[in-house]
Amino acid sequence: MAYPVAYDVEPQLHDRNRLTVFFRIILAIPHLILVGGPALAVGCGWGVHWGSNGILGVVAGVMAIIAWFAILFASTHPRGLWDFVRYFMSWRAHVVAYTALLRDDYPPFGEGAYPVTYDVAYPDMPRDKWSVGLRIFYVIPHIVVLFFIGIAWFITAVIAWFSILFTGSYPTGLYPFAIGYLRWSLRVESYLLLMRDEYPPFSFEP
Repeated sequence: MAYPVAYDVEPQLHDRNRLTVFFRIILAIPHLILVGGPALAVGCGWGVHWGSNGILGVVAGVMAIIAWFAILFASTHPRGLWDFVRYFMSWRAHVVAYTALLRDDYPPFGEGAYPVTYDVAYPDMPRDKWSVGLRIFYVIPHIVVLFFIGIAWFITAVIAWFSILFTGSYPTGLYPFAIGYLRWSLRVESYLLLMRDEYPPFSFEP
């Protein structure tokens, strides 16, 4: 069964824009301030910060904490809080692909058309209170694994940066690894933000 948080990127391997790749971090600064970029591990306002999730990431983390209490004591996840977190994660999913050099298209601010898919459905079934209550502990194995995979991804991103500057192409063999790392990381972030209760797989696959 497919995990209920989907992430994918429309490939852009060749004929890359070397100028925007060279200045990618600078160009991405407005987005990074608001929603952050790729990190070596996930963090969302619960005190787990190996990278920045931006101003809106802090807000989303606060909303997750409020939702945590609401689910445990009122058995409901306020839809407005969930919708805001989904808005944040969708925006963030676009920005991490751009910052990770997977696309050259400049991402929209907020929602908008972009060749990146981030899809998650509101959990209509009764919430798993044990899973919600212990979420911060359940996610620790993923955080540990993603920290080391993130280091490997960072090395491949530097290689890709030089490759694009000198050849105009992103190395074909490294592209699926980058998408897989971002997919895994965004699934865990979504889980940590209480968007779903299903435990994320230890996998790069869709």
